[in-house]
Parts: sequence; C-alpha cells; structure tokens
Amino acid sequence: MEPDPAKTANPVSHLLRAIRSEALATGSVTGRPALSPRVLDVIAEVPRDAFVDPEYGEHAWEDRPLPIGHRQTISQPFIVALMTDLLNLQPTDVVLEVGTGSGYQAAVLSRLVYLVHSIEVIEPLAHQAALRLMELGYDNVDVHQGDGHRGWRSEAPYDAIIVTAATPEVPPALLEQLKPGGRMVIPLGPTFGHQDLTLIRKTQQGRIKHEVILPVSFVPLTD
Repeated sequence: MEPDPAKTANPVSHLLRAIRSEALATGSVTGRPALSPRVLDVIAEVPRDAFVDPEYGEHAWEDRPLPIGHRQTISQPFIVALMTDLLNLQPTDVVLEVGTGSGYQAAVLSRLVYLVHSIEVIEPLAHQAALRLMELGYDNVDVHQGDGHRGWRSEAPYDAIIVTAATPEVPPALLEQLKPGGRMVIPLGPTFGHQDLTLIRKTQQGRIKHEVILPVSFVPLTD
C-alpha cells in the first residue's frame, strides 16, 4: 500500500484531523463533539515521536496506541486529548497523574497547568520518563516511582487527577487527595472486561458524582 501523501507531508495536521473526526463521531456519547482548541494546540505542540521507541517512530503521529515496553502502552492521541479536555484544566492547577508510562500525557498536561506530579510503579519507565521530560524541557513535571493506588499524599490536595490505567473501582486515596470542586478522569473496569472512561466530580461539600463517558480499553493499574 502506498503511503498517504498528506499524512507523510504533515503528520501533525493529519493527526489533528483524525482526533477531530473521532471527537465528532463519539460526540453523542461523550457530550464533547468538539474538543478545546487549547488542548488540540498542545497535542500539536508536544512531539509524540519523542515518547515512543525508535522502532515505532514512523507510527508516532498516528491516532492509535503503541507499545512502550514492560507490557505498557502510550495511549491513543484522541483518548489523551479527550481525558485532558474532560479535566477543564486551568493554568494555576496542580495535577496528579497516575501512570506516567512514557511521559507523553504528563507532557501534554504540563503545557496547560502550573505543576504535574506523576506516579509510575514500574521503576525503569519512571526513570526513563523523568529523564526524557527533563531533556525536552518539561520542567514543571515531577515523576515519582511508587504505587498509584496510594496517590502522592505529600503534595495533595490536587485540582485534578488523571489515571491512565484501569481499575475496578476508584482507589480511596485518590478520592481523598482530590480537592473539593476537583475532577478526576479514570478508566473503571476489570482488566479483561468492559471498561468505562469515567469522569468523577467532587463537589464543594465533598460529595462524589460519577459520569460514564466512553467505553475504553486500558492496561491494568498495578501495585
């Protein structure tokens, strides 16, 4: 099959078109047929090819997940954009990310908020992501190696929390570390079963509200 000339000539524009198309196609389910221009600008700015292994470099700007080793993946760009958009981030926010992976989602978040704390349970991935983010100039991301189920209590509470791996239920520590008025986006469901991307809101009174957004498939949140 011959390569798509438009995709080859401008892979970033091709990816943005794919994300906009996916957002429109799923809009009746997600309630977001169009994603924030601010989020899409950051997706265009962050070099996804710097966060994938060289052997997958030619696929870096495609709208699909890719393996990053240790049985983990870098998420589909549409899902990264959607999860980011759902958080309604502000420039003054401090965000907790559970599941650093390659560091790509953290890099996207870093361009939208004041500070990102990111936890990765797999030590080699945590080390590689921290080094990569530092070399690329994402200096408002702190990567921690540890169990994401426990969150990162020393810097809590957080304006927003994003979880990039699936778990059957929300870890209680994460709910505790979310500020009143804050939002969390998390895939809920078993490893080999139905998972739902879920938006959780914590009211100013501390009540928890769940909203199912979209069926998804994520690697499991491990401890």
